[in-house]
Amino acid sequence: MPTYEYECTQCHKRTEAVQKFSDAPLTVCPECGGELRKVFSAVGIVFKGSGFYKNDSRGASSTATHSASSPAPASDASSSTPAPSSAPSATTTPSTPTPSSD
Repeated sequence: MPTYEYECTQCHKRTEAVQKFSDAPLTVCPECGGELRKVFSAVGIVFKGSGFYKNDSRGASSTATHSASSPAPASDASSSTPAPSSAPSATTTPSTPTPSSD
């Protein structure tokens, strides 16, 4: 059951009441008999479970889309460089013996 807070319009005394949703609101101050009004304040919320944080909602497909659309951070740059291959590249020339000029 929720706890409601009321304030008297005459003596400004605050009163808390644990009531059901279906209960009628309090209208009379227990201290002075004045009129009560409900006080609305911030509600404390606790997020439990998965899906509440930015990194929880990403799946494998959205992570791949995200990394393809944005440049990789500097720490990931080493993983994006191609690995050296064992096949000779087009810019290398075969080594041939050069005649000596004796």
